[in-house]
Amino acid sequence: MRTHPSAQRAAHLIARWLKRLVLGLIALLLLYQFWLFGWVLWWNWVNPDTTRFMEIRLAELQSKDPKAQLKKAWVGYGKISNYLKRAIIVSEDDLFVHHDGFDWEGIQKAMQKNQQRGKIVAGGSTISQQLAKNLLLTPEKTPWRKAEEAVVTLMIETVWSKRRIFEVYLNVIEWGNGVFGAEAAAEHYYGISAAQLSPEQAATLACMVPSPRFYDRNRGAPGLMSRAEVILGRMPSAQIP
Repeated sequence: MRTHPSAQRAAHLIARWLKRLVLGLIALLLLYQFWLFGWVLWWNWVNPDTTRFMEIRLAELQSKDPKAQLKKAWVGYGKISNYLKRAIIVSEDDLFVHHDGFDWEGIQKAMQKNQQRGKIVAGGSTISQQLAKNLLLTPEKTPWRKAEEAVVTLMIETVWSKRRIFEVYLNVIEWGNGVFGAEAAAEHYYGISAAQLSPEQAATLACMVPSPRFYDRNRGAPGLMSRAEVILGRMPSAQIP
């Protein structure tokens, strides 16, 4: 049975427009990657004034109080206590100085733990992955966001030194309700600068990183001090950039 010429033309037209649509989407995706890479290049020399994660948190705060502002203050790498650097390394990513942005063994362990619990209880994200998410992405746990996180992580690890990655990370991560960065955290919880943090204070702050807003509201939460003691005991073995 012969296909009517008009039907053939319609099918050809649809195929041509589908091809253009796919090519257009690919072009937009590539442009988006170049846009992200542009920011990564820029932030290698210029300190980020804000991040995507900060913007999200500020919007949440201002939906309740239009005058709300974030607490943040950038400080150089040398003005952050080495105790805090060591505490963050042992609590968040003890292979940070050695890996290329991904801790494959840690990811495998996290997947096994999640399978055993039947829900997501561990992520296995490195400091570099956390930074990629905080700088440019959203907290959503979707396959697309995780894929984009991996791409941005590769960009950061390719362009930045480990010291720069850690410096930016310590200045932009969330440490409380509207509190971002080591300097603001030290002031918020202890009334001192990030350079003055003691080993015990640093270990406690490191414990707060996975759930900063919870610990901001519950500073005497059960288990916080015991976890801080574990981190404190491991800090001498930490390798920092």
